[in-house]
Amino acid sequence: MNPTTPRIAIVGGGLGGLTLARVLQVHGIEATIYEADTTRYVRPSQGGTLDMHEESGQRAIQEAGLTAEFRAAVRPEGQDMKLFDKHGTLLCEQVAEEDDLDRPEIDRGVLRDILLDSLDPDSIRWGKYLKEAIPLRDGRNELHFADGTFATCDLLVGADGAWSHVRPLVTDAEPEHSGVNFIELGITDVDGTQPDLAELIGRGSLYALGDNKGIMPQRNGDGRIRTYVAFRTGEDWLTACGIPFDRPDEARAAMLGYFTDWAPQLTDLIRHCDDTIVPRPIMQLPVGLAWQSKSGVTLIGDAAHLMSPFAGAGANLALLDATELALAVINNPGDPAAAIETYEKAMHEYVLPMAEIASHHLDLMISPDGDKQMLALLAQFDDMAAEGNDADR
Repeated sequence: MNPTTPRIAIVGGGLGGLTLARVLQVHGIEATIYEADTTRYVRPSQGGTLDMHEESGQRAIQEAGLTAEFRAAVRPEGQDMKLFDKHGTLLCEQVAEEDDLDRPEIDRGVLRDILLDSLDPDSIRWGKYLKEAIPLRDGRNELHFADGTFATCDLLVGADGAWSHVRPLVTDAEPEHSGVNFIELGITDVDGTQPDLAELIGRGSLYALGDNKGIMPQRNGDGRIRTYVAFRTGEDWLTACGIPFDRPDEARAAMLGYFTDWAPQLTDLIRHCDDTIVPRPIMQLPVGLAWQSKSGVTLIGDAAHLMSPFAGAGANLALLDATELALAVINNPGDPAAAIETYEKAMHEYVLPMAEIASHHLDLMISPDGDKQMLALLAQFDDMAAEGNDADR
């Protein structure tokens, strides 16, 4: 390592942390990732499918030198979308062109594997659960892990998600409940086990909205349908509702009780789901959260700007953060403070509108007339696209 290169510690081996390490590695700068999981295989399911935006997520993939691997794995057809009302009436359908790479889908686990395979294996320390980060007088930070080990670094990056242990070093803000709760369901091998549902959903995603609820399935690349059942409820609803999530048959029956007047073809997504039923409160950091740059430490991804998934921006912003921070480090050799300030100034500016959109869309879509609200939103997007095409002529 060059004496002027800061010792960089990245806490968290999710998409943001891995992308940061990869972009730095491409430019010959070492970084160490400290990941709480004991191996890359501990959690075989890494979450659902992601639409990777050209201006953010795909830009990061390009900076990481992984465009070929990415394009070999993406599913342009995953951009297909259907919107239904609760009675099963199709309100809108969008079908992607086969070569449409504007926002192609890729499974989170597949993208994570691409990033992991691109990294020097020695750059990742597995089984390192961060208990505490302690600022030192010289601007460095000392990391204390649950296994009793510790490390020091010149630049500490919190890429450790919603409940970041690094975040308290820069802000006392904590995630707040959004007013919406999800229950995640799934159907394995939907084409083989539930062909009617496979046909209903098609190649991409489906939204059925109304009555302050939603049923939102998405097709994953491995043939699984991952469904998010949404409820506008209080923060404690998931524990107070009485749904026994650890007893799948009873849980399915209890959930169906909330959708008695919804079309059977929609509620079949609950009726025929497998036994993996996971409650997920939707949390968010305050919209507009920003902080004064602190010596030797910064945040990326959900650790910096956790927001609802209704802007489709979470993973894309994590990758964009990683790229902006890596480039700031590269352009400010030996000056972590300048790199942090440059990165955070840009990050706070581009995150704010996305956080506002995520909060606004959540309120529109999980509402008494969410189907009509989403239909109007899609029409607005179509009008904007048409205006853009006219301007290009």
